[in-house]
Amino acid sequence: MNTTEQQFLKELDDKLWKAADKLRANLDAANYKHIVLGLIFLKYVSDAFEERQQQLLELFQQEDDDNLYYLPREDYDSDAEYQEALREELEQQDYYAEANIFWVPKHARWITLKEKAILPVGSVLWKDEAGNEVKLRSVSWLIDNALEEIEKSNAKLKGILNRISQYQLDNDKLIGLINSFSDTSFSNPVFKGEALNLHSKDILGHVYEYFLGQFALAEGKQGGQYYTPKSIVTLIVEMLEPYSGRVYDPAMGSGGFFVSSDKFIEEHAAEQHYDPAEQRKHISVYGQESNPTTWKLAAMNMAIRGIDFNFGKKNADSFLDDQHPDLRADFVMANPPFNIKDWWSESLADDVRWKYGTPPKGNANFGWIQHMLHHLAPTGSMALLLANGSMSSNTNNEGEIRKRLIEEDLVECMVALPGQLFTNTQIPACIWFLTKDKSGKVGKKHDRRDDILFIDARNLGYMKDRVLRDFTTDDIRKVADTFHAWQQGEGYEDVPGFCASVDFQEVAKHDFVLTPGRYVGAPDQEDDGEPFADKMARLTEQLKAQFDESDRLEAAIKCNLGGLGYEC
Repeated sequence: MNTTEQQFLKELDDKLWKAADKLRANLDAANYKHIVLGLIFLKYVSDAFEERQQQLLELFQQEDDDNLYYLPREDYDSDAEYQEALREELEQQDYYAEANIFWVPKHARWITLKEKAILPVGSVLWKDEAGNEVKLRSVSWLIDNALEEIEKSNAKLKGILNRISQYQLDNDKLIGLINSFSDTSFSNPVFKGEALNLHSKDILGHVYEYFLGQFALAEGKQGGQYYTPKSIVTLIVEMLEPYSGRVYDPAMGSGGFFVSSDKFIEEHAAEQHYDPAEQRKHISVYGQESNPTTWKLAAMNMAIRGIDFNFGKKNADSFLDDQHPDLRADFVMANPPFNIKDWWSESLADDVRWKYGTPPKGNANFGWIQHMLHHLAPTGSMALLLANGSMSSNTNNEGEIRKRLIEEDLVECMVALPGQLFTNTQIPACIWFLTKDKSGKVGKKHDRRDDILFIDARNLGYMKDRVLRDFTTDDIRKVADTFHAWQQGEGYEDVPGFCASVDFQEVAKHDFVLTPGRYVGAPDQEDDGEPFADKMARLTEQLKAQFDESDRLEAAIKCNLGGLGYEC
């Protein structure tokens, strides 16, 4: 994006969040996010529908031998008859399905919401199919009715749109939100007199993602259940490079990895010489999530961005009710909850997924690793975030499982992350990168068998506020470029304190501990030209002077406290 587009989105974010945050006094973030995100979704599907309507209207009237949509004016006796024919044609659902646009019934369109929401309760809205009058009960009912009609008309959305009447928000606040969203043009936007090259999908997708992050911050620990910081997701996607194939996330939250994969395709289109729309056809998205409301958030997130998805028939536990039992994915990415204690069931005792050892009943970390490996294709690659303890723990069979993973040459790269990256936990984290094929026979990679790359990224990033750290674009590029150079065998070299390529024997000497700090060493110290003996003498004298000053200050303080029994 150019600077103007970025500025437009920032001002839009601030404006819409300010409007949404007025609900904070009435509801907590865990609840009002469903109201706000539901309205964002309604705005998106309605805008996309109207955009398609405008395209169709132009096609219907465009005389061209190759235009199959053309409706000749001369076929109708009057302008009124012709206009009526155009209106009827615009209401044909097939025209929208062929463009992958959700069908929005008349009573669910944004313009209907805006016009009807301000009417007095009890006003007649329309007549139903039986000819009965439908009256306004409340604004939340009007919104729920729109969501229900959209679900009925689009099989892909069945069961994923959250109703809002349960939150009992008063009409005025909902009307205020509707007006705030209405007050912005999401189609063909103009900012400071300049037309922007942003489509409604781009804008609303951005807004949806921004709001997810804001709600995660507002919810604190609970928000981390559905939101992984954007920079970490981007780092993993940039390292794995999912251009095509099946992408799977067994703990998908709100679907951040899928969104970043889609953005990756878009952003790297030019350098890879492909059409992003065509390339998206070569990506299949599979996910699973146990929390029912988060499962719906993810489905809405995909729908807003036009990403086709398979999230199983329902929300379900990935260990106990695998929704994709036969899937073998080319890319597996996940940020599962750290150190889950209450995950075990006796039905898992002899599970086929525990190929490298049965995980401990009191910690799911190595359950997640093996679940993901089970679903990984023979030439696939995977990455998952785990607590740092997974790299060194030897309790309850964890050390033996880690040893097996290393001996089977499945571990490709370990990345140690800085602290304070997550909204919901201060537990230090790392990223495991694993693959079943390090031979270099696939893609532009060289033979990496028996080698592991260690990257210590703990000193990267910046404090974006008092409590949260974030990565810059350069930080992400530094780590990803190092990984790719090592994979390809071109331009890689060890950097003390940052990265090291280590063979199996060296890792075995360290009892199969995978903590990068053990292998990358300390960064080289810059030579200041001062001989060591001279520097030591100077620093010793400086330390003595500081001790003397400390003694002087202590005596002065005691003297000033003479009234309390101290003597000068």
